Amino acid sequence: MSSNSLHPLSNVTKSTHDQSPSLPTKPSEMSSNEFVAHFGALYEHSSWIASRVHELGVGPKQDNIDGLLAAFRLVLDQADYDEKLGLICAHPDLAGKAALSQSLTPDSTGEQASAGLDQCNADELRRFTDYNQSYKTKFGFPFIMAVRGSNRHEILSAFETRLPNDKNTEFETAIREINKIAEIRLRAVFSDT
Repeated sequence: MSSNSLHPLSNVTKSTHDQSPSLPTKPSEMSSNEFVAHFGALYEHSSWIASRVHELGVGPKQDNIDGLLAAFRLVLDQADYDEKLGLICAHPDLAGKAALSQSLTPDSTGEQASAGLDQCNADELRRFTDYNQSYKTKFGFPFIMAVRGSNRHEILSAFETRLPNDKNTEFETAIREINKIAEIRLRAVFSDT
């Protein structure tokens, strides 16, 4: 689909330093199924976001990382509270049961391993379990942090820093962190093809 001036994504533009795609097909030339196949995993278990981006129309201005990121963020910004909460709740606990049972998505597995969460000692695992439980009890959703580039000590410290926050602050923080995770994943999609 091409974009036009009346379209919601028509003003989502690329910057001058954008990386061009090395995908087999430009995003603007992809069918809905192709688009979701390439970008549906950017947001954990929430391919509806990629689907909605495509429905809004993906034009040449989204044939680059920055343009696509802006389009995805626009869709998430326009999502209602329940959709955002569902997205937050789709994320696994850090160093939690899903990680220990090796049932994370491939992206989550790589991200948690990059932060050394697969190398926690017994005390660190206990702390992660306690923090995850305390956080979910207080806020009603899991702790979200873009962990690539961090380590387990920094993540445990982030739990301590963020646990005293109020629910609205943490909800907004979770959405920002989810967008960071999506950006990391999108950059990997572009570099892996």
